Amino acid sequence: MVSFAPVLSRFPARPARSRFSSRPLAVLAVDLLNPTPQAEARKHKLKMGTALTDETLPPLQTLVPQPRSFFMDVKCPGCFTITTVFSHAQTVVICAGCSTVLCQPTGGKARLTEGCSFRRK
Repeated sequence: MVSFAPVLSRFPARPARSRFSSRPLAVLAVDLLNPTPQAEARKHKLKMGTALTDETLPPLQTLVPQPRSFFMDVKCPGCFTITTVFSHAQTVVICAGCSTVLCQPTGGKARLTEGCSFRRK
């Protein structure tokens, strides 16, 4: 039988640590979710887009990214059935009731057919 006692004695024993630190939590000096307009203006110009020149435009990239796509209920102008459609749909969406084209894909957002009304979900 092989003894591992000499091998283990070469390594010093580490003191037992608690999983939770006893130090108080540090509070950030800057609110990361709601940055000030001055902090937004100091960002890189390519990230901000045209928001540096016009304060009414939203920034192209914020500190906390959010999706710009959404789902919507589209009402067919012919049979008034409601179909759920993704805003950036990449295929043609057809009404299940009357086979009318509800929206067509473009490079970004899907283009609704004239006469179709929608509601954002």
